[in-house]
Amino acid sequence: MFEQLLSPALLGTAMVTTFMVLIMTKRMSAVAALLIIPILFGLVAGAGADLGRMIIDGVLQVAPTALMLTFAVLYFAIMMDAGLFDPLVRRVLAMVGDDPVRIALGTAGLATLVSLDGDGTTTALIIITAFLPVYRRVGMNPLILATLLGLCNSLMNYVPWGGPSARAAAAVGADLGQVFAPLIPAMLVGFMAIFTLAWLFGRSERRRLAGTAPLSGGDTGKPLAARLEIDLEARRPRLFWFNLALTLGLVLGMILGLAPLPVMMMGAFAIAVTVNYPRMRDQKARISAHADNVVNIVVLLFAAGAFTGILNGTGMADAMARAALDVVPDAIGPYMAPITALASMPLTFVMSNDAYYFGVVPIIANAAASYGIGADVIARASLIGQPVHTLSPLLAPIYLACGLLGVDVADAQRFALKWAVLVSLVVLVAAIATGAIPLRAG
Repeated sequence: MFEQLLSPALLGTAMVTTFMVLIMTKRMSAVAALLIIPILFGLVAGAGADLGRMIIDGVLQVAPTALMLTFAVLYFAIMMDAGLFDPLVRRVLAMVGDDPVRIALGTAGLATLVSLDGDGTTTALIIITAFLPVYRRVGMNPLILATLLGLCNSLMNYVPWGGPSARAAAAVGADLGQVFAPLIPAMLVGFMAIFTLAWLFGRSERRRLAGTAPLSGGDTGKPLAARLEIDLEARRPRLFWFNLALTLGLVLGMILGLAPLPVMMMGAFAIAVTVNYPRMRDQKARISAHADNVVNIVVLLFAAGAFTGILNGTGMADAMARAALDVVPDAIGPYMAPITALASMPLTFVMSNDAYYFGVVPIIANAAASYGIGADVIARASLIGQPVHTLSPLLAPIYLACGLLGVDVADAQRFALKWAVLVSLVVLVAAIATGAIPLRAG
């Protein structure tokens, strides 16, 4: 009996549950919980001697991502300081005005375009910089901004260079094009749902704000730099075209995969900071101005790496997946594809993409094969929960977005979770209707 209580599956479930309860109830910070909870459960599992190696392995897995995020935050911060996005913000302000419906729809539209590179951090930096002054001026709920940019970015993560699709295809040995192409119609339906949601958000905010004065009515008369709270001395308007060309080249390089993302980000940052701020004193000032964001993101990401390192190293992740499959009756085996899609929502919320796609999805694909369900189908089904995954406390972009918006992560999760589940269900229904995911095996 005691050995059953200490089984990896039960310990893993208890560890994840404890972690989520502690951060959702705000009894521990995310960083502390990501480190303390897995270490304690790892000791209970008897992995004390190997915990150090597991943590290092987990941190090493996220190190390239942390490296990329470090220089991505610094690069786009330099671009913002230099004024690259000023014309974009002016155009957006002119188009959306003070109408909450147009503001919400504009948020979704711009977030979709910016998400083409598949990076949540880039989307958060650009969209929040462009729209937060508008939301503040009108008095709209910033949680709407966080929700819309997260949902749009999550669906754009279906693209082959977004990350999850490549992981899913590699995990089950399927062709990446065959995994992504059938999902395109369902993906478009998902975007229709998001834009409908944006319209409903705007209508709701329009009614709420009817007859009320804007929160900062004087903002429209202020210079753009003042509204964005950026030092005018940091502006480099004469370098606009250079900065635009450098940024477009960076995004194009990401799409084409010309080099590893960390390498491109490091190189782009080095060029940007040298050209825009050639004096060492100015470079140090720009880096210091954004040091808090960088440190917070990197610390959280390394802590998440330690969490997943112990979860995988102790065998808890694998045991949890096998235990979940053991309770599936043979009668519902032919329905493994939609079941996988539904299960992807909670699983990707509590697990990193790497842990889920390389630890759980192959086991599901092997089990589904006995029912005649192809590996490419399971790979597609495993992507459905991405809108929910974007709210996972294991992801760095959600902390960045909430930090820039000045909202609590738990508040953002509570507000957006139901809408993320709804969009995922819409995409699932569309995928079944279009044949991308069969309801029942042959």
